[in-house]
This record gives sequence, C-alpha cells and structure tokens, in this order.
Amino acid sequence: MKPEASDNARPSFSLDFAFAQGNPPRAQATLRQQPEDFVVSEHLGMELSGDGEHLYLQVEKKNLNTLELVAKIARLAGVRNMDVGYAGLKDKRAITRQWFSVYLPVDKPIEWQSLNGENARLVSQTRHRQKLRRGQHQSNHFHIRLKQFSGDLAQLEARLKIIASKGVPNYFGPQRFGINANNLVSADRLLTGEYPERDRKKRGLYLSAARSYLFNKVLSARVGDSSWRDLETGDIACDGYSQSAVPSGPLWGRGRLSTWGRILDLETRVTGQHQDWCNRLEHVGLKQERRPLVLTLNNFEWEIIQENNDCILEIQFSLLPGSYATSVIREICSTRAYH
Repeated sequence: MKPEASDNARPSFSLDFAFAQGNPPRAQATLRQQPEDFVVSEHLGMELSGDGEHLYLQVEKKNLNTLELVAKIARLAGVRNMDVGYAGLKDKRAITRQWFSVYLPVDKPIEWQSLNGENARLVSQTRHRQKLRRGQHQSNHFHIRLKQFSGDLAQLEARLKIIASKGVPNYFGPQRFGINANNLVSADRLLTGEYPERDRKKRGLYLSAARSYLFNKVLSARVGDSSWRDLETGDIACDGYSQSAVPSGPLWGRGRLSTWGRILDLETRVTGQHQDWCNRLEHVGLKQERRPLVLTLNNFEWEIIQENNDCILEIQFSLLPGSYATSVIREICSTRAYH
C-alpha cells in the first residue's frame, strides 16, 4: 500500500505565477456554467487518404473525457485501447470535437452509430494509412463564454487588445498539476526517492508535471523582469507558437542548458531551487528540450453580450498543440468554477 504523507510533511507548491501585464486582472467571471460554454474543435491540418488500415472517426463529445471515449470505441471495434489513436486529451466539462483512429486492417460491420447518445455523436469517418499520434493535430479552436462577468469594461478592452497583439505567457495550465497541485506532491515523492511509483502512466504524469512546473517557474521569473517576449543575448530562439522567433525556456532532462550569460544564470538559479528534481529528471530517460515562452493567439475575437441581466464575455481563438486556453483566460479575468 502506498504510504500517505502527513499534512505537516506535505510540501507546498505555489501556482501563483507572474502576470504579463504586471497585476492580476481585477475582473471576475464564471467558467463552464454549462458544457456549451466551453467548445473546442480540433483541426488535423492534414488530408486523410481515404484508404489504409486505420479508420478515422470524428466524434463530438459532451461531459465525457477523451479516455472514456477511447475505451468505448475500442469495445465497439473489438480492439485494445492502445489500438485507438487520438491527437490530444480534451476537456470533460465541455463540448469538444476531435479525431480518433482505430486499427482495422479488414473491413467488418461495426455499428458506429451506437456511439451516438447523450454524451457523444459521430460526425464523420474515413480511412488513412497511419495511426493518429499525440500532438499530430494542427490546432485547437476555442469558443468560450465567460458568464456573470464583472469588472471595468474599458480596462477589459485595453487588456484584450494587448493580448491580441502581444500574446500571453505560455504557462502550462493548472490542470497539468492536478487538484490542489497533487501531481506535484506525488512528483516530489517520486523524484526525491520517498516513494518509487511503479504505475507507468502515473509515473509519466508526475514526471511531466515536474518538468512543467520548472518551466513555469523560469517563465514566471522572465515575466517578472519583463524579458519573456523579446530575444536577448543568451537566449535560445524558438518559433513554434509565433510567426517570429521568441525566447524559450527549459523542459528539464539529460543535457546541459544551452543558454548563456544572464539567461543561463536566471535558469540555473530558478531550477536550482529544485536540484533533486533536476538530478533525477536527468536519469529517467528524458532529454532536455526547449519550449516557447510566448503563446500567440490566432483568430482572436471577443464580444461582450448582455443576456437576461447577465454580462457575458465571449471569446474565440485558435492555439497550437501543447498550449492551454486556461493560460489565456487567467490574463483576462479570475474565474469561479461552476458547481
């Protein structure tokens, strides 16, 4: 049985990262009052061949997480869960449209329409020659309604215009770290040798959370000194999330930091606060990588709507894989979770 740490021994991990515009937004809103308030559409960005050993299914789901739908598709097809491919995990309390691939080299009658129900709807299907892999999609488009909005609308408009032109810090979202940052607590126990998690999926989840936290800490320091947007001497450029090169931060693993000068000193100082983590991350098979510090929004639009005495901020934008809508929202307003 996995030992439980006492409350007094439980490490504390702050997710209070710096804001791009200095101070946190003073506006507030309710997020996900209904699944219809958070709509995500996945765009593959590639042409499917129409033939091959993999059947591609485009499914719209509601109040259902991606892995639950993977299991349902696998049962219908009579295959293992691992034979079902998907490009990314999508939110549960939302309406999301995404693609799945199923390894079916031989056509056989399957009642795919039985996917249809209260929580899912089959949109289309076709064939392709390769399995769908994680992160293979081109982008995700978000249509979000922030309800019960309160705040200075003139200040909001100014804030939104800055976000549209300059982007936001490319933080990993809080969902990466689990409820009450529990993934980080487990990561600390794993990386300091307190408890060697043997479940491969959980182990991967905790290692990923640790790398993400170190990255966010470095980015927060760069946001704090206003150096996160523009390249300076010692930076390593990255262009994954922007049309122009932007600074990057470390995803920890084996290998040396490739920055130099002031930037190397900053990254060494911040990550050195978790030296035990860094040492272990270098010995678990992960390679040191870089991630852009800037998250650019494509097709960013907003509208303020008055509806039944409720002020609603409606926003739309597209993001590349690996980025978080919650990192955009946190720069606009603080949110109350709907229960």
